[in-house]
Amino acid sequence: MTKFAIQTLNAISPVGLQRLDRDVFDVGTDIRRPRAILLRSADLHSVEVPSSLYAVARAGAGTNNIPVDRLAALGVPVFNTPGANANAVKELVIAGMLLAARNLYHAADYTRDLVADKHLSGADLDKQVEAGKKQFAGFELPGKTLGVIGLGAIGVLVANAAQSLGLKVLGYDPAVTVKSAWQLSPQVEQVASVEELLSRSDMITLHVPLVEGTRGLINAQRVALMPEGSVVLNFARGGVVDEAAVLEALDSGHLHAYVNDFPSEAGAIHPKVIALPHLGASTGEAEDNCAVMAVDQLSDYLLHGNIRNAVNFPEVVMARTPGTTRLGIFNENKPNMIGQITAALAEAGLNVAEFTNKSKGEYAYTLVDVEGEVKDALKERILAIDGVIRARKIEG
Repeated sequence: MTKFAIQTLNAISPVGLQRLDRDVFDVGTDIRRPRAILLRSADLHSVEVPSSLYAVARAGAGTNNIPVDRLAALGVPVFNTPGANANAVKELVIAGMLLAARNLYHAADYTRDLVADKHLSGADLDKQVEAGKKQFAGFELPGKTLGVIGLGAIGVLVANAAQSLGLKVLGYDPAVTVKSAWQLSPQVEQVASVEELLSRSDMITLHVPLVEGTRGLINAQRVALMPEGSVVLNFARGGVVDEAAVLEALDSGHLHAYVNDFPSEAGAIHPKVIALPHLGASTGEAEDNCAVMAVDQLSDYLLHGNIRNAVNFPEVVMARTPGTTRLGIFNENKPNMIGQITAALAEAGLNVAEFTNKSKGEYAYTLVDVEGEVKDALKERILAIDGVIRARKIEG
């Protein structure tokens, strides 16, 4: 059996890498013609895609560093790991809420400066601590309202945790999945619009991807809807918040604080901003979970053609039929593709044992198990069909 070469472009948790059987997979950083790329934050936008490439897997949720559309057009699925780092991000959001509510970040800076800059100690330090603490008086969370925008894996965990801390929780997600809906606490009230959520929330937290429809989701007009003294938390992506509008609202006193995981030059030094160095998934547990999930999805695709959690192709999973040969076929989502593919199989004298086809947006993916040998001539015949992007015979 020919080995699959997997190129790693970032340090990937060994807990994940050890799941790759080295009799089946070659793994390294210097592989020239990889069948797959495994990465975290490495930027692929300016990288030439090798013709050998079958798949890309990111050990994380966001795929802004990957040319997803360009790879889709080549029949290369891009896998991510939604939910694998959800607990780590949830804990950071809760920490951010407490930091903002009790002004802990700036209060700690104040006491540090008393010693480091003003060189106070003993009774002088105690006196200044007591004199200065009033400026950091905050508020408690129970009875406040948290608005959660985006009810995916992370948003649901945040909503449930906040509700258990005594907050009233509002949620907004027009595309909430059945799975997320089942996991969401029944005490969380789902609202009909972002505007309603903002107008009723003392704190808001964002858990949406950065796409064209979410860029600048929190802008000046929407910030104006929020009650005076509100807090914005952003552990999603920097671009979903118009930071200039938020900083202006902080300066005017309309907002109390902005807590985010995406420092900017202006935000990092603002007295009402808590800017963290992109710590969302920075726990050992999250890195392990993401690596395991990415590796498992990648190996399942390379070995069996199954697609789970690809951002540019539909989920297609089919059990192997004993004694058959499997084909994986990527094509444009247009009429009569299935008919033409099955006709090509019939012309080759191959009986179809199992067949599944699903589409997502502009593209579709087919898995088919056939009884008999798949020769190169059949692959060429399928590739000649107008709209077929790629066809792969999957050994095993």
